Amino acid sequence: MLTKSSTELVRQQNSSLVLAALRRKGSLSHTEIAAQTGLASATISVITAELERAGIIAKIEQHVQGGRGRPRVLFAPRRASGYVIVVRISSDTVQYSLVDYGGVLLDRFEEARSHDSSGTAAFGRLFTAALERLLNRSHIAKDEVLAISISSKGLVAADGARLVWSPVFGDEQLDFEKLLRPEWRARVMLNNESLLVAQALAVRAEEKEGGFRSLAVVSLGHSIGLGLARKGRSGELDVSAPNFGHMLHATSAGLCRCGSYGCIEAAAGFYGILRTAFQVPSDTIPAKFVPLSEMDKIAASARQGHRMAGYAFRQAGVALGNGISRVLSLYEPMPIFVTGQGTRYFDLLHKGLTEGLAQSLQVRLEGLPEITVLADEQRLVFDGHLDRALSAIDADIAAAGHP
Repeated sequence: MLTKSSTELVRQQNSSLVLAALRRKGSLSHTEIAAQTGLASATISVITAELERAGIIAKIEQHVQGGRGRPRVLFAPRRASGYVIVVRISSDTVQYSLVDYGGVLLDRFEEARSHDSSGTAAFGRLFTAALERLLNRSHIAKDEVLAISISSKGLVAADGARLVWSPVFGDEQLDFEKLLRPEWRARVMLNNESLLVAQALAVRAEEKEGGFRSLAVVSLGHSIGLGLARKGRSGELDVSAPNFGHMLHATSAGLCRCGSYGCIEAAAGFYGILRTAFQVPSDTIPAKFVPLSEMDKIAASARQGHRMAGYAFRQAGVALGNGISRVLSLYEPMPIFVTGQGTRYFDLLHKGLTEGLAQSLQVRLEGLPEITVLADEQRLVFDGHLDRALSAIDADIAAAGHP
């Protein structure tokens, strides 16, 4: 019985490897699949034959230039074998995307989110109606959707697709699994946005020569997020999103949107910078949403030498630097990637960030970590969605016996 179980597990793992290679690299020949997966030629032949019969992958004949010689046979995911819905919930909008199994974006639209909404019940009705509209626009049935992947800032329960706390809904929890059952049969996935960015960057790093060991992503904006990606002892990718924005920085940072005093976000989030720049009392209830136009005005004032505006960005940088130094002390030295709308003010944050990092003994001994600013957070979130959702679908296909 143990041998049978072990054999079945190996079969599933091998099938997932083949599907992952085709999804990440596109159309591949038999030889290229072997190079990507390290599997034996005979194993690949069995897997691709079974997946083709099941309608999961398609065989493509690529004719040689000039028309002479045998055509080159390639394998690729069959795009119409299933679909993924990707939903990104942000402070001001909700974005809905429809993607096929080949990872091709088919449709997308956004809806503005009201900051005076009546909570999760009203949002749930709008959410399910938007999913229906997304499918109707492309004439796709619910049963063809294999996964619904959702992201938000905030805390996500480890035991399911439940949003425990978020800057959007506060303490009002939202269980997407319950919201969508039984009308939807698709796998429902919920992830923190910064985790998805870390996922996308880790996949990119793994494909480079030498791979990677670990990395951290800090997202700057209305909220402050952290994503960590590390290689496990067995070589598996471990991605997480610690509650970085709501780690204690200093009580002087003021009241946070979470209800506590002194969080990193209370100093480094947009509302924290605004509060410091205008010398608003620290116990003032934080603004739910700060328009970028308002932040741009504060930044322009800081660049022109206005003392309090410059001080607000510098203190935000110190809070971020202190927090990152603690992460490095808990884990290991690693490169830091900075993303989010707040990257447009990185020139104003950088001096305080360096100052905050330098307060750590580890940083003083080992030097500052490599810091890279990446402006296109939205694309990285989307790539992270697809990688996790399609990997989960690959695993479901392999477990179902195809092949």
